[in-house]
Amino acid sequence: MSIPPGKAVTRRSGIRIVGRALTCAVFALAGLLFYISAQTARGTDLRTDNSLLSLGDVIRQRSSQNQQAQAQLADLQARAQELTEQQGHDPADAAQLDGLRRGAALEPVQGGGLTVTLNDAPPNATARIPGVPEPGVNDLVIHQQDIQAVVNALWRGGAAGVQVMDQRLVSTSAVRCVGNTLLLQGRVYSPPYVIKAVGKTDALRSAVEADPTIRNYLQYVQAYGLGWKVQESGDLTLPGYSGTTELRSAD
Repeated sequence: MSIPPGKAVTRRSGIRIVGRALTCAVFALAGLLFYISAQTARGTDLRTDNSLLSLGDVIRQRSSQNQQAQAQLADLQARAQELTEQQGHDPADAAQLDGLRRGAALEPVQGGGLTVTLNDAPPNATARIPGVPEPGVNDLVIHQQDIQAVVNALWRGGAAGVQVMDQRLVSTSAVRCVGNTLLLQGRVYSPPYVIKAVGKTDALRSAVEADPTIRNYLQYVQAYGLGWKVQESGDLTLPGYSGTTELRSAD
């Protein structure tokens, strides 16, 4: 069976176009693989805000955590409200209600504890240790991960309550930094950042000293002069959380 000349030319042209497209796709894929390999070989820097996870993964992870925390807080608030309506003058009900309010961070907490202060390095700071490279902008400022590391370490150390700046943290509190400012529960703060925790001071201090992110931060304290101060106190008072506890969304 013979193919008409016009159709043969059309078929050969189509084959050439497909071949070129496949060739371009192969080169593009190879280039992408080389780029990924080069980026991976460079390693990661713990003093930047870059995440090891993709942005989508981080958003999904944070969203899931926030939903769980909000659901827990809403349940506590519902139980507290129910007891308020039912307790009357029963001392047992009143004691249970007080316990729920403390668990939701709505009541003040008092006792011994730690105060941790973090601060940016001086803007003209230089390397303080021989052999250490001169600092970049990211090396001289407090990052979100630094504040989060201290807060998480204090919770691991058994803190009965944690306060960042003048705000008591609850289960839905989120520490966020934009540039060198802190966003917390609708308010903006600048360094120095003061974090307080009530609890057993030995356990709190041990948890802070054992945290790997804090250890990394302390290397920059020595190298470039970032601010770091830990103070023990026999009598700290943290106010109860006074913001809204309404669950606005559970999507």
